Amino acid sequence: MDSWFEVALVATIFAVGNILFGHFEERTPKWRRVAKVIVFLAVTRLIAVQFGRPWSYLVIAIPLALVLVIHGWWLPRQGINGWTAEPRERYYKFRGWTLPPDRR
Repeated sequence: MDSWFEVALVATIFAVGNILFGHFEERTPKWRRVAKVIVFLAVTRLIAVQFGRPWSYLVIAIPLALVLVIHGWWLPRQGINGWTAEPRERYYKFRGWTLPPDRR
């Protein structure tokens, strides 16, 4: 089975997501961000080939729904803006990061 469309869809979601939400991952190591993309693309391809297109769409939809829930509902309940990650102090504390010296 040809799974190019599913892989392209996931790659597009990651590209748009990194543009819009990259500030949420500014302190995440680059290797980890790259590994996440590779793993998601590989899992999508594997599921599309082994189980078919409908299952691959489900695997794409579930993490997308989780992202929407986290950014649209859960983060605001924690006092963090789901779009801007502000206030930075609270978001950094949530992620276990320390503020840069110029932001303290």
